[in-house]
Amino acid sequence: MAFWSSTTIFTSKVPRKILFMFTLSLSVTYLFYSLVSCYTSLQFSAQENYVYQGRPVTEETTFMTLRGKLYSTSLQGEFIERTGTEQPTVFSTNPENVKIEGRTAEWVRTDTAPTNTIAMVHTAVMDQQHQGFSTTDSVFRTTMNSTPEYGEKKLPQAIIIGVKKGGTRALLEALRVHPDVRAVGNEPHFFDRNYEKGLDWYRDLMPSTLDGQLTMEKTPSYFVTSHAPKRIYSMAKDIKLIIVVRNPVTRAISDYTQTLSKKPEIPTFEVLAFKNRTLGLVDASWSALRIGIYALHLESWMQYFPLSQMHFVSGESLILDPAGEMAKVQDFLGLKRIVTDKHFYFNKTKGFPCLKKPEDSSAPRCLGKSKGRIHPRIDPDVIHRLHKFYKPFNMMFYQMTGQNFQWESEEINDSQSSQD
Repeated sequence: MAFWSSTTIFTSKVPRKILFMFTLSLSVTYLFYSLVSCYTSLQFSAQENYVYQGRPVTEETTFMTLRGKLYSTSLQGEFIERTGTEQPTVFSTNPENVKIEGRTAEWVRTDTAPTNTIAMVHTAVMDQQHQGFSTTDSVFRTTMNSTPEYGEKKLPQAIIIGVKKGGTRALLEALRVHPDVRAVGNEPHFFDRNYEKGLDWYRDLMPSTLDGQLTMEKTPSYFVTSHAPKRIYSMAKDIKLIIVVRNPVTRAISDYTQTLSKKPEIPTFEVLAFKNRTLGLVDASWSALRIGIYALHLESWMQYFPLSQMHFVSGESLILDPAGEMAKVQDFLGLKRIVTDKHFYFNKTKGFPCLKKPEDSSAPRCLGKSKGRIHPRIDPDVIHRLHKFYKPFNMMFYQMTGQNFQWESEEINDSQSSQD
């Protein structure tokens, strides 16, 4: 009773304002020490983020490390990027050009569904925006090689390597009808003229493909280029090669006809074909004739590739029976036989088949004006001499390929006017 009375006396003597100030100061002090404690813990965590293998790193390095952890967690290490030589890709920062080890964001774009590809691109764009990276950054460009609409760009798995004026354009256009084939329209000439530009330049020329689609290109001059076999082998040892061949005499006349349309002033075919016509000495150094020595060129390719990786298309059969030849080509490439006789219509004016879609009621799509030229009439004696010149090389070519193209039986037709 005495205690309560003394307390009452004390509180009555102390002003209420002082009591309020005292309570407030205690609250502020408690809040202050709580904030200090929180700040200390945050500072310790931040220091850990800015230490990487015992050395300070830049904001870009931190970004790379975090993104590496992000992909290793969310994508379970599915994307591991490698260069063409199977070495880890090295990313460099812009300010000091410092090389970051392979444990930063490295991933290879494997065959992914379009939804995964979109997620990759979206994540890269968001990261780039938050970190202020340039769109020319090497990592960003690597990610953008996969476009959400069309998949990714790949080096070709099959190449039409020859031969000029054999029917390569007709074959390529027929193959492009197939939904599982994506091919370059123009001839890249990478392995004979642009090799110094590198595989990245070559890959960038290719169309983007989805999983299951085949990337192709055609450059007929590869077949007669001595260093092309080794270069293609170094790119892909298991690549599939397609060679469209044609009666070498008819092919030479077609080659000459094309040149004549561009340079009307050139000498006649008979003059160019012989060093000495009286003695019957054929000028095999003339490119129009040299290309037709198929056995000579094939020998170089067989030093690097087995016949199982080569498919020879008869240029004559491609005109007379395009569906039959296309069935063989599709089998060789491991494709379903989708391109059939329903896709072809024979154009009597041009002298070769034109393409059409079975369900399309529009006019068939034919090759351009550069195809179907009328050949000039050649002296029958010149035709006979050239057939005689090519015969031993043709026999050798038949033995090497295991196919008899029966070009000797066509000699009588070559003396008549025909079409390219």
